[in-house]
Amino acid sequence: MARSGLEPSISVALCTYNGESYIREQLASIAAQTLPAYEVVICDDGSTDSTVNAVESFIAAYSGPTAFRIAYTGRAGGVRANFERAIMACTGDLIALSDQDDVWRNDRLAVAAGLLASRPEVLAVHSDARIVDAAGDPTGETLLGSLYVSSSEREAIHAGRATPVLVRRNVVTGATLMFRRQLLDSALPLGPSWVHDEWLAAIAASLGGLELIELPLIDYRVHRTNVIGVAAPTLRNRLRQLRVPRADRYRGLAARSQEIVNRLETIGAPRDVLALAHRKLNFELKRASYPAARLRRVYPVLCNATRGQYARLSSQGHVDIVRDIVQPT
Repeated sequence: MARSGLEPSISVALCTYNGESYIREQLASIAAQTLPAYEVVICDDGSTDSTVNAVESFIAAYSGPTAFRIAYTGRAGGVRANFERAIMACTGDLIALSDQDDVWRNDRLAVAAGLLASRPEVLAVHSDARIVDAAGDPTGETLLGSLYVSSSEREAIHAGRATPVLVRRNVVTGATLMFRRQLLDSALPLGPSWVHDEWLAAIAASLGGLELIELPLIDYRVHRTNVIGVAAPTLRNRLRQLRVPRADRYRGLAARSQEIVNRLETIGAPRDVLALAHRKLNFELKRASYPAARLRRVYPVLCNATRGQYARLSSQGHVDIVRDIVQPT
């Protein structure tokens, strides 16, 4: 692709797995960008359908400015691992992530790259999306709306205070994410207990460089075979979570918190960010140590609640107070 010496190159990391139903449409939407990508790096996680054949057919017929290439077709071991190897195979100055089943607005790359060009302090940017069904028809919902991202959370991200938002819950969807290559100096290797997008967002936010575009730059397809989908915090989902056994969930949350603390210490994150990460870790360690008997959990849960720990550090605030008391062992 011909480009000036001042214009950043854009790589797209596209991960696939048994996506033959939708991959052609997504490839076409990437090829139709008003600001073309320099390259599209495709990593397939061992598909057993015709996904790879569909990609190869598209590449053979394509004659535009973007270099489409298949980097891997063997099993990676899941979504995080597949995206990690796709990201590492990218060579561009900016890297945009792509799922196999979405459709991009034709200015998706231009808008995201434009923001990064105008805001040198921003390391990563994510956006809203229009929710569509399996047929590609709009459902009337947006991605940020379905996640109930509040106005205060949006304002905090715009103001450079994304870490307090993300320490409670992830509001960044990888299919809308673009970031500078320099983020990888701090973010790689990805945290083994984390999903790729939430880890990249957390590292970018910890360094003060995460921004949100409140425009639906992609159509985010929700269907029965989504590998990772949007689970809105609806009443039904919250009630279902109350019935899920505690098992190793809280130990897993503590392990995740430990991983991010370790990385933040390694990369020299700001003192206030590191202090918040340590508070999150201590909170999750306490939750992991709650007694198995429900009645014995009441006191420690309420102690944490009265100190404001749930409001500041848990994904669902007061709902998590109830869940931590009533959830079966």
